[in-house]
Amino acid sequence: MSKDDAKIGIVGGAGPYAGLDLAQKILQQTRAKNDQDYLPTLLISTPDQIEDRTSFLLGENSRNPAHAISRNLLDLKALGATVAGIPCNTAHAPAIQDVFLEKLKQSGSDLKVLDMITETANFLQKECANVKTVGVLSTLGTWKVGFYPGLLGAFGYEVRTLSEDRQQRLHNEALFHPEYGIKVQAHPVTTKARNVLLEGFESLEKKGAQAIILGCTEIPLGLPERKVGETFCIDTSLILARALIREFSPEKLIPWSWGT
Repeated sequence: MSKDDAKIGIVGGAGPYAGLDLAQKILQQTRAKNDQDYLPTLLISTPDQIEDRTSFLLGENSRNPAHAISRNLLDLKALGATVAGIPCNTAHAPAIQDVFLEKLKQSGSDLKVLDMITETANFLQKECANVKTVGVLSTLGTWKVGFYPGLLGAFGYEVRTLSEDRQQRLHNEALFHPEYGIKVQAHPVTTKARNVLLEGFESLEKKGAQAIILGCTEIPLGLPERKVGETFCIDTSLILARALIREFSPEKLIPWSWGT
């Protein structure tokens, strides 16, 4: 394999576990009978260079993570990637995404970068046709910027988010707690972190959510189910994995099922 051979690219440092999870989901969603049937995939993970997305969006850090993300994307292109994905919902906030896309444009790169948020909205329309009200579990940065409600509202959905205190608890306890949060303990996710996620999930169900977007790519590590009761769990990383396969080699994409 050389840099001239086409490959799928993953920007994997935002966060590191999310990058590994996306790579695994690409394998799981690929039609394959032997090693050689799987798709060539590049994963670049430089978490030490990609600033915290939430801190930037909240104004706590002036260094835009878009700059490191754009470097990763250009490196992937140089190594042969033709299509790429970034398994970080918060990185798709306009203040970050617009910058790394502009840098790619200025470089003259023709690398196709999939928009995980738009892919999620398209998935909802196709696979959850009867759903009208959607909830969002996310980081504090994604919650505060509010790009999910804006995008989903344009698609005609009613959107429910957590109250500020519940959102803060989910962010601080389930994701970023220094002892048991998913950012530090992902395999397996701790019972404490999962219980906080379930609290948030149930809160959105009580607000009428028929489907709940797991809008941080590490949340599905703690909520791996595709449905909880009658409520759809919308795994944005899984959707991105399937979209990458669809763009790269559509005949390799396994059929969708809510049961597996």
